[in-house]
Amino acid sequence: MKTIVTGGAGFIGSHLTDRLLSEGHSVTVIDNLCGGWMKNLQNAEKSPDFQFIHADIRDKNALRGLFEGADWVFHLAALADIVPSIEKPRDYFETNVDGTFNVLEEAKRANVKRFLYAASSSCYGIPSQYPTPETTPASPQYPYALTKYLGEQLVMHWAQIYNLPALSLRLFNVFGPRSRTTGCYGAVFGVFLAQKLNGKPFTVVGDGNQTRDFTYVEDIVDAFYTAALSDLTNEYFNVGSSGHYSVNRLVELLGGPITYIPKRPGEPDCTFADVSKIQKKLNWKAKNSFPEGVAKILKRLDDFRDAPVWDPQSIQKATATWFQYLTK
Repeated sequence: MKTIVTGGAGFIGSHLTDRLLSEGHSVTVIDNLCGGWMKNLQNAEKSPDFQFIHADIRDKNALRGLFEGADWVFHLAALADIVPSIEKPRDYFETNVDGTFNVLEEAKRANVKRFLYAASSSCYGIPSQYPTPETTPASPQYPYALTKYLGEQLVMHWAQIYNLPALSLRLFNVFGPRSRTTGCYGAVFGVFLAQKLNGKPFTVVGDGNQTRDFTYVEDIVDAFYTAALSDLTNEYFNVGSSGHYSVNRLVELLGGPITYIPKRPGEPDCTFADVSKIQKKLNWKAKNSFPEGVAKILKRLDDFRDAPVWDPQSIQKATATWFQYLTK
């Protein structure tokens, strides 16, 4: 298959690119490198079946013609993180909504055979049911979650109206090598691993008993590949690990001292995907246990050498907007 991966220089996108190449497909990565790095594609660049195009999905003219002859499109390009989305909602809307519209239009024009969208479990907000099924009403708590959900709605609408063969995967807490560490205060693994490398205590939010459906990136990639091989369309699926694990358990696996910081508004005490739908309809299930995934990422600890080292004071400053707008 001729495949396209938008956001393919990013964390999940680069792992997906490697998987597609290993399965014998050709891959064109489209990325503007605002949240991805060419170093993530070092292995891919060795393949004659790989092509990189520096382009921004917000620019419909830059995308024109790039999808011709494509069989599969994996749309992962997006802006992430909570605080920047609160501070710059227009940027998030233009990338995650308008950009998705542009990608959909090019995919429709090219008559692609499969369209896979990387959605976010943040669309559920603070759900009342655990594990959380796909029937749970959407309740986004901040602009990132909202714009990712609006992007998903566009994808499902294009599947319904224009018969674009599309599926949306609602990803839970993804972790693994190449996860983004630079820039704003963000994912817990990047924060904790930089602290471990520098001998600093782990900044645990609240009491650390909150749990997350940590899902290893290899399993996420496998879910995308499995979905691409299916003939289903106009459906969305949770993608999780079949379990949930406390932040305290993560700290225990990483090993190191702890300092506690205030609990943040708009964050659920638990994320836990009901994955019965994807297991039933796609026969997919995560293979990596949480301890196995953590052990794999610890072997790549040097990958986090350049990550910023956060402490309670710098976190308080970086998340001031979070508390300002999300405190009820």
